[in-house]
Order: sequence, then C-alpha cells, then structure tokens
Amino acid sequence: MEEEDSRIYGQFARRLAASHPATAETFRRMQQEEAAHQARLVALYKDRFGEDMPLIRKQDVRGFIARRPIWLEALLPIEHIRREAQSMEIESRRFYEKSAERSKDPAVRGLLLALADEESTHERLATKLEKNLAGSQVRREEDAAQRRQFVLQIVQPGLAGLMDGSVSTLAPVFAAAFATRDSRDAFLVGMAASVGAGISMGFAEALSDDGALSGRGRPYVRGTVCGLMTGLGGIGHTLPFLVPDFRLAMGIAMLVVVAELLAIAWIRHRYMDTPLLPTMVQVVFGGVLVFIAGVLIGSA
Repeated sequence: MEEEDSRIYGQFARRLAASHPATAETFRRMQQEEAAHQARLVALYKDRFGEDMPLIRKQDVRGFIARRPIWLEALLPIEHIRREAQSMEIESRRFYEKSAERSKDPAVRGLLLALADEESTHERLATKLEKNLAGSQVRREEDAAQRRQFVLQIVQPGLAGLMDGSVSTLAPVFAAAFATRDSRDAFLVGMAASVGAGISMGFAEALSDDGALSGRGRPYVRGTVCGLMTGLGGIGHTLPFLVPDFRLAMGIAMLVVVAELLAIAWIRHRYMDTPLLPTMVQVVFGGVLVFIAGVLIGSA
C-alpha cells in the first residue's frame, strides 16, 4: 500500500509540476514519506522473519484497501486530486489503527500506531493544503492555470467544432430545403452533412497536435470533443425538419440557428475573454453570410 501510494503521489506531483507547483511540492514530500514508511515496514519484517519475503498481493488480504485508479485520468480537476489525497490518508490511518488492534507483537504494534499517526499528519496536511491555498495568490495562480488547461483541452476544440458544425452545415441544409421544398430531403442532407463534418473535424483535431509541446492534452480527447460538438452543431438546426410542414420546419430551424450563434458568441465571451457585442456581430454576420449562400444556391 505504501509503495502504491508513493507512486500515486509521484504521478500527481509530475502532472501538477508545471501548472500547480505548490501543490506538486506537497505531493513530492508525501511521496518521499510514503516511501520511508515502506522502508520501515520492510526493515521490521526482515528483522522479525528474515530476508525471504513471500509474495502477498492486495487481493490476498481480506478487507485490504482498494485504491480507485483516478490517477490514470489526465484531465482530473485539481480539487478532485486534493480531496482524493485526503481520502487516501484517512483510509490508510484507519487501516493501520485496525491492524494495530489485532497485533500482539509490541514492535509491530508500535510501528503500526506510529504509521497511523503519521498518516493523520498527512491527512491534516492535505486538509491544510486545501484551506491555506483558498484565496491565496498561489491558489489564484493555480486556478488560473487550471482554467487555461480546461480552455486549451476542452473549450477550444469544442468551440471550433460547434462553430464548424453550426455554420458550415447551414449552406447544404438550407440549400436542400429551398431546392426541394421538402422537409425530409432537408433532414437527410443535414444529417449527412453533420455526421460527415463531425467525423472529419474529429480526425482533423486529433491528428493536428499530439499535445506534447502545446499542452493541449491528449489528442483523442480533443478529437472526440471536437467531433461531437461539430455533429451537435449541425444536428441542432437539422432536427426541425422532422416536422412535415415545410414552412413550420423552416421557421423552427431559423430560430435554432439564432440560438446556436448566440451560444457560440457567449462561449467565446465567457472563456476566450472576447467582448460580447463584437463577438456576437462577428458570429452572426458569418452565419448570415452562409445562410444567404445556402438560400441562393437552393433557389437557383
């Protein structure tokens, strides 16, 4: 358990080193102390039973602690990591206390109680880390870095997909609608354009950057987010054409387009720190141009 916890804290420290240096340094200290705990347990075992240590796995011990593999999640929020560390230390302390109650060997019992006390120190350290950083300059800097990562890894590819899906599919959908005056034909064209654009944008985003130098995260995550948002952007104004009445379907689709463009403008304003009014003008202007192009082509 100590070896596993030491490695978990080491992975947390490496992952947070660039964006959350204060928290990373705390996890490095905890990593070193967990390794020291392991060394003390091994030393006591060898003193009591000799150098030969049998293979005892976690699943061989009834009631043993099972850690959740959250450290494998690359995009885990920093708050979640801090809370998980606190939970790990609580579990370790309780396990040592319960083990000490069962032990009849004074040396083993003494070491287990000492380790339980040190895990309590870690637990308080994790709690103190969360409280002390709240409102501090370090916490503000770390929160800003966390926000930048979220924007780079989720918001930017998602926004690019939403813009592409909402705007680029306008022309084929409305061209088909005005050309055929048939809701079903417009729906089929819109679905084909949306799904095709989603697949294309997803692969384009995933293959454009591996994230190693740019810090934009795992490519398949970005690709998935971009592809899904592209498809969603196109499907939004395609679904109204499920209504058999062409004029009613067209009216609903236009309202959906306006809502999509306003949502894009708000997201850009919220996460890209762009002025809201100029952003709305730019997005709406681009959408109107594509809409007019689709109508003109469909009516030709």
